[in-house]
Amino acid sequence: MSYPYEVSPTEFKGKRVLVTGGTAGVGLATVTRFALAGARVVTTAREATDQLPKGVIFVKADLATVEGTNLVAQEVLARLGGVDIIAHVLGGSSSPAGGFSKLSDEDWQKSFNLNLFPAVRLNRLLVPEMLKQGHGSIVHVASIQRSLPLYESTIPYAAAKAALANYSKSLSKEISPKGIRVNIVSPGWIGTEASNAWIEEIANTNKITVEAARQSVMNALGGIPIGRPSKQEEVAELIAFLSSDKAGSINGAEYVIDGGTVPTV
Repeated sequence: MSYPYEVSPTEFKGKRVLVTGGTAGVGLATVTRFALAGARVVTTAREATDQLPKGVIFVKADLATVEGTNLVAQEVLARLGGVDIIAHVLGGSSSPAGGFSKLSDEDWQKSFNLNLFPAVRLNRLLVPEMLKQGHGSIVHVASIQRSLPLYESTIPYAAAKAALANYSKSLSKEISPKGIRVNIVSPGWIGTEASNAWIEEIANTNKITVEAARQSVMNALGGIPIGRPSKQEEVAELIAFLSSDKAGSINGAEYVIDGGTVPTV
């Protein structure tokens, strides 16, 4: 994967990094960002990709399961001897459209299994080692939907991300006195390959142009003042900054990156 911004090859030299969901979208951009900056990176997903930078360690696992998180934690400790930075990027929604009445218990459980529990479980397995070394950084990728839910189709996703944000704040209060910072990145709409394919599907289904389909999505969000979705690399840059020593006093904070979508202060 190419990267559009200049990166210092020594910024994260010697740092050990875990990025979840690192084979596509923001996850892949984040993996690339850390790898270009000299970090030793482990990433994980259900399927591999040939786009990972050279030297990145890939662990095939389903983090929506207990077995998957156990495997990844074991591999991180075995291959890296510990971890300095964790970027929990994994997330997504597969719930059916139609509002609350269309959502089954399984839909709700699947969303929490994907958007909350991987971070909870991996932190429980890896943070004790971070505490022993007395330093580290954790970034949880939530979503603006935690406070601006789209009731038509993503109620469970929004609720799971809200729970992740609450958990992050609680965790930051507990472990930051021991040297581990915890922060939240909450994106709005991101222009990934998956979202671009979704826009094309909307355009084809409704027999409209891709630009009209893109505008319809922005309208559904209440508008994006900058006139476009965020770039995945822009989100990766924010994750990298919060993980760096430059952000040493930033803890328990949420950084929204949505082009101005959320209309309130």
